[in-house]
Amino acid sequence: MDFPKLSFYLHTSQTNIHKKIDLLVMGNEAADLDSMASALVFAYIRAAKGIDLNIVPLIPIARADFKLRPEAVYVFDQAQINPAHLVFLDDITLPSFMDRVDSIALLDHNKLSSLFEPHGEKISIIMDHHKDQDLYHRVQTRVIEPVGSCATLVGELLIRDYPALLDRCLSILLGSAILLDTVNLDPNAGRVTPKDTRVARHLLGTWVPSQNQYFKPLQKAKFNTSGLTTHDLLRKDYKEFEFGSLRFGISSAFLSIRDWWKKDPDFCLGFETYARSRHLDLLISMNAYENQEFKRDLGVYCPDQDIHDRVISALIQNGLGLKSLSLDTGTLCLHGRISFHAQGRTQISRKRLVPLLDEYFS
Repeated sequence: MDFPKLSFYLHTSQTNIHKKIDLLVMGNEAADLDSMASALVFAYIRAAKGIDLNIVPLIPIARADFKLRPEAVYVFDQAQINPAHLVFLDDITLPSFMDRVDSIALLDHNKLSSLFEPHGEKISIIMDHHKDQDLYHRVQTRVIEPVGSCATLVGELLIRDYPALLDRCLSILLGSAILLDTVNLDPNAGRVTPKDTRVARHLLGTWVPSQNQYFKPLQKAKFNTSGLTTHDLLRKDYKEFEFGSLRFGISSAFLSIRDWWKKDPDFCLGFETYARSRHLDLLISMNAYENQEFKRDLGVYCPDQDIHDRVISALIQNGLGLKSLSLDTGTLCLHGRISFHAQGRTQISRKRLVPLLDEYFS
């Protein structure tokens, strides 16, 4: 099997991070597979066509945190991409790095994280599938569509405008992200669109004999939480938001609340410690897992009892179908209120929950 051209590009771009950067390409702060794959492939497309001189894709997490994303570790290995060739947050020095950046492309988000917020005027491209925050009105290219995965939009661009670049590596990266984000293109999961299906099947058709067989190890890798502490589980796929005057953190974890409790009987204190360390008014864990069928649980921690009750009220009003889970956890937390719930409407993911909370609290 030939060494992927993307890998050569990534190694080259890594050596150029100390030079003037024409375009910095970033996925969102959670740095899940969709975000990373979309950013890397988009940057490669621009570089391969000579659209910009020096293009650097940045993974906005510490290098040591890459291992916390087992599905990404698995897919990058399948695509023959060496993580050593990626540029992570601790490979650069802010703000001197950003001083050398002329332009920014946002992939899989349309609002900069607080760390990069002062550089909003440099954004020239947005490609995303989340709710449009209606920011950065000088952006030259804005593609925001409610598809299941940002990789679908990058894949569509690749197939439509740059088909000669399409190879096994790019197909595996983007196709795997789409399958995971849409639960194997399953309409019952409430995430897939016809465009997701069309693009994923085009990408994987040549390289994957059986979509269902390919999805099994992908899903197994995604739900692998062995060796992860409560702190790891909360930070591995985490995003922060501000709703009105409140600072919210929402984590995605891939195990049931009951399994989490069995894994760490003191995990309630772990919620409290993590929320306090990030000065949060609310910490939600959205837990997705398989138990004969796809299921979701919620963990909700607030330092303030009133805010906790308002959040639960908002979730009930928006039809999440919550059912309280009782756990014999002993000491729940030292300060504040924490509660756990089974989520009846499994179609509501973090992507769909955030606009609901934003509307309620703002």
